Amino acid sequence: MCWQSTSTRSGSVSRVLFDVNVPRPASCRLIRHAVEFANERGWRELTDGDLLTAAERDGFDAMPTLDSNLRYQQNLAIHRIAIVALPTNAWPVIRDNPDPVIRAVDAASPGSYPDVRLARPPPQPKP
Repeated sequence: MCWQSTSTRSGSVSRVLFDVNVPRPASCRLIRHAVEFANERGWRELTDGDLLTAAERDGFDAMPTLDSNLRYQQNLAIHRIAIVALPTNAWPVIRDNPDPVIRAVDAASPGSYPDVRLARPPPQPKP
């Protein structure tokens, strides 16, 4: 199931690699970009540093991920790929708040590390 975007592209991202922890359906409305998946490339087992190196070598411009510690565990200054940090992999939350994700990917620039902020749905009362 895809969702709609009101975003306009302002960055230079064209190839996007979805990390293994990002919900696959989130890719369907990134229509301004060629999206591929780390799993499909056989990169599931790569360490973070090797994944970033492989993604850059193969021409990816941005990588959405849930790995919020990536900026502390890797020397991102030596990488040109943009890392788009998502706060959750809960598909209903991303599905209901697509525009911040789309805007972050659209505006990503080489070496940037935008943190996506998503509104969380109100908690459901327990019966």
